[in-house]
Amino acid sequence: MKPAASLFFASIVAIAGQLGAAGSLPASPFAWRDSGRDGIRGITVGPIENGYHPGRGYGSAAYERTLAECNDWGANWVALTPFGRVADLSGQGVDLTFEAPFAKNEADIRAAIRQAHAHGLRVMLVPHLWVESGGWRAEIDPRSDAGWARWAASYGAFVKTWARVAEQEHVDLLSVGVELRSWVTTGRAPSFGALIADLRAIFHGPLTYSANWDDVEDTIILGAVDVIGINAFFPLAERDGAALGELLAGGERVRAKVARLAATWQKPVLMTEIGYTTRPDPAVRPWEWPDSMVHVRVDEEAQALAYHALIRPLLEEPSFAGLFVWRVYADPDDVSQEAEWGFSPRGKLAEHVVRDAFSAAWAGDGERRRPGLR
Repeated sequence: MKPAASLFFASIVAIAGQLGAAGSLPASPFAWRDSGRDGIRGITVGPIENGYHPGRGYGSAAYERTLAECNDWGANWVALTPFGRVADLSGQGVDLTFEAPFAKNEADIRAAIRQAHAHGLRVMLVPHLWVESGGWRAEIDPRSDAGWARWAASYGAFVKTWARVAEQEHVDLLSVGVELRSWVTTGRAPSFGALIADLRAIFHGPLTYSANWDDVEDTIILGAVDVIGINAFFPLAERDGAALGELLAGGERVRAKVARLAATWQKPVLMTEIGYTTRPDPAVRPWEWPDSMVHVRVDEEAQALAYHALIRPLLEEPSFAGLFVWRVYADPDDVSQEAEWGFSPRGKLAEHVVRDAFSAAWAGDGERRRPGLR
């Protein structure tokens, strides 16, 4: 643990323990499994990130086709990501408008949740931040106590708005934040813990927080949520051209980290995002965004091997609650959302890896799905 986090660790754990007392799962690394829930075989369905494509986003007939594909893959969950906009990293506030007026986005999200439930899919709602300047949300810094108070109030209004939607539409899991490192790994964390307490008064289902893969061990609000979430873009190797054995060893290291986190916090662990781009050696620097790449060779086999190496060890870990594949889009036929070498496994070799994983019995499954494996 880094010094900045360790200075506050004891006090935040105490605060988090008090705030987390209202949680919907008992304190146990195996709480997801032991509550009878099956492992989350999830797919993130992204919105259509362009206002010039009406009728193709959440709540549309096109989105119905994506849900049918999720069913066909063997998924039992989808994640939906309503975005709020922030101008830059100065933390001036969150604008709930994204590509369309908020009222339209809210109606579309409500429809999308209902459609997913009608397809027999559970829903994780993930209020997300889009930074217009191109910076990373983890580095938001209002730089003063007053600035942080304004930021906390604005972000709180944003996530509470979506928590009300989640409660009213019977969402199955709510992520309270995504990659907010500058807030949840520092002395600013108590204000985020207080926000979680407020959210519990609005949304009565289980909560998670989507930590980045490289700061989850420094995230000191985990005691306040029910499930530890990780955006799991873990590197599985340190060099290009790594063989499958090296990648699998990387996957085993991830499994060991999952087990340690679950034991430390007495909570199950969920990969709120996993994904690898469709290019050579995607498991070396998996966080690199495809939009910034040029002259890329599409490599479906490399993507599939990375998926296999990460997922296979995790399926043997009883504290592993599941994963959400990052990502497909609300219109399965709209290829304008990312390059061919992007993250989506749809129609690629990696899709077969995901299908195989979703059809297997997991150590983290409830008793119905894994008889005799307990």
